[in-house]
Amino acid sequence: MKQTLKNHQLSIGAWITLAHGAMAEIFCRNAFEWVCVDLEHSSITLSQAESLIRIIDLHKKFSFVRPSSIDHDQIKRVLDSGAHGIIAPRVNNKEDVEKCIDAIYYPPVGKRGVGLARAQGYGDKFEKYRDEELKEKVLIVQIEHIDAVNNIDEIFNNPLVDGYFIGPFDLSASMGRAGNFNHPEIKEALEKVKLAAIKYNIPGGIHVVEADPIDLQSKIDFGYKFIAYSSDVRILDKHCKFGDIL
Repeated sequence: MKQTLKNHQLSIGAWITLAHGAMAEIFCRNAFEWVCVDLEHSSITLSQAESLIRIIDLHKKFSFVRPSSIDHDQIKRVLDSGAHGIIAPRVNNKEDVEKCIDAIYYPPVGKRGVGLARAQGYGDKFEKYRDEELKEKVLIVQIEHIDAVNNIDEIFNNPLVDGYFIGPFDLSASMGRAGNFNHPEIKEALEKVKLAAIKYNIPGGIHVVEADPIDLQSKIDFGYKFIAYSSDVRILDKHCKFGDIL
């Protein structure tokens, strides 16, 4: 995944908010390259997240977790559970980036505490895990507030930021335009982020909220390379609607 992002190759993933293993299996059996377990806007527990990560690993897909915040304790626990990358919410400045790095990486790069859990082979593979973390761990920062847009240069000016991810609803809400993704001010903000990403060679991503192939193609055409295609609940809800034919 790290190399995919570095090479600016298209990567499309899935978004899990339901704590059922079948959901992870269904996503992994399809063309998604990665699956993100969402702890920010779901009732998924850390124990359930570990079970979902295990399923994703068994299918040889890349596992991300979006923590509920850039909380050091939660990030290190999901990484110890085996998550390969973090999609960090509400990163608004360089200090937030540094907090993420401190939580993800062991000293001297970061400040992560050492545990011997699933990710480290319960202690049997700690040295290998430690030696490969800089090559394998992925940090995606979420740009989902106008403050982040205004501070975009200082956020992107860090070599350990592997990519960014637009949170469209929160970004539009922070600008007083909740859900109005086509408003000129929203488009202007997205263009500003895109230009900064080009300057710092940071691949960009976005959440295509509804399972709409046309919208997905438009995001690819805009230049996004790291894309979450809808989510389990939106896909289920969309395909449960048949009232119009009754």
